[in-house]
Order: sequence, then C-alpha cells, then structure tokens
Amino acid sequence: MAPLANRRAAPYLPSMRLRVVDLETTGGDRASEIIEVGFVDVVEDGQGGWRAMPPVSKLFRPRGEISFHAMAVHHLTPAHFSPDDPHCDEYALREMFAERADVMVAHAARFERSFIADTAVGGVPWICTVRSAKQVWPQAPGHSNQVLRYWRGLDLDPALANPAHRAGPDAWVTAHLLMDLLKEATVEQMIGWTAEPRRMDKVPFGKHRGQPWASIPADYLRWMAGQGDMDADVVAAARQEMERRAAA
Repeated sequence: MAPLANRRAAPYLPSMRLRVVDLETTGGDRASEIIEVGFVDVVEDGQGGWRAMPPVSKLFRPRGEISFHAMAVHHLTPAHFSPDDPHCDEYALREMFAERADVMVAHAARFERSFIADTAVGGVPWICTVRSAKQVWPQAPGHSNQVLRYWRGLDLDPALANPAHRAGPDAWVTAHLLMDLLKEATVEQMIGWTAEPRRMDKVPFGKHRGQPWASIPADYLRWMAGQGDMDADVVAAARQEMERRAAA
C-alpha cells in the first residue's frame, strides 16, 4: 500500500477507504465474544470531501453466555441468534472485511482492537475518534458517540443511526463524526494521535489510584513498568515517570 501522505498526489491510486467499525460483545473483558459487527466505509468523494457508504452489519452466534450487563447495553439476547448463525473468529472477520481498507476507525478504538487482530485487517493503521475528538474539540461537554452526535448537530437518518448501542447504527454515527473531524484534521494527524500513549495525570487503579505519578513509590513504578499484560498506556506512564526522576 502506498504511504498515506502520497495517496492524493498519485492519480492512479484508488480512493482512500476509511473503515469505521463497531462491535457488540458478550461482555466487557478480553474473554468475551463478538456477537455483532457493524461497519461503514468512508471514502473520498472526488471533490475534496468524504461520503459514507451504506452500513453493513452481521450477527454472530456466541459459544458462551451473554452477560446481563451486556444485554442491558445492546439488548441482544439468545433469542436473536439461530443455530445457523456462524461464530465469530478471525476467518469470519477476514471474510467480512474482504475488501481492504486503508485505515480502520473506531470510537474508543482500544476496545475494537482488543478483539480484531491486525492480521484480520491487513495490518493497516487505526484512528480512534475519541482521542481525535479530544484533540479537535477539547471544549465538548463529553466525548461519547452520542454526546458528540448531538453537540455537533449531526442530522442523521434515524433509520440508520438508531437504536444506539447496536453495531450498525453506532458505526453510522461514528462515520459521520469522522467526516466532521476530517474538516479540521487530516487522516495522518488522527493516526498519530491514536498511536500516542494517552495522557494520565494520575494512577488509574490499585492502591495508589487517583494519586499523581510523582507521589508513587519507586518500587511500585518499577513493578508496573515490568508488567507485560498491563494496559500499555499505564506501563508507558510509569516508565515516563521513572525517566523523569532519573533525569532530575
């Protein structure tokens, strides 16, 4: 794939395709299963703008149980699935994403990326619209999908944007937030913001939760910095604090 920065300059290349994806799952942890995938491709319109393609969504039958907390969010219950519905795995995702995109996009992309392997999407970069919105609209009253939808005054067809917390409608809302963001930021900027460790002024968990990094004991910082299965941004913040102290 040609570098993103060169795509507009090369007339023989196809239009850039940004794939906005949303998942519904059986729960909120990494052991959960994908039970619905929705996506909307956002493509260049040839006139310097962008347009959203029709949303695509598909249900996948879970192998295990759907938690009641998850049902309360997306309202998918066992009654929505038939024995003929497939389970979701990397092969199913590859098939669903058969037409390659240049960039994958999600609102709070960390969640989707924890379920979608890079090999399922060809190793393309990601954009997180939450992180991008915080950069472009820090003054927003909130940065959730629906808060931004109404704060930005997006006039969306209810038949496509509702109900909230279903994969297809949420992808449709995020696609329009993305197009709104693209009026003020470039694809490359948003990829960069997404790749940066998120800023943490305070420790987000554990016995030192809520305390500033500067007050955390050195041995606790070393412990966090050495954890292989911890949130990568937490590990990065611990290491940054260790480096700050070493340089002081």
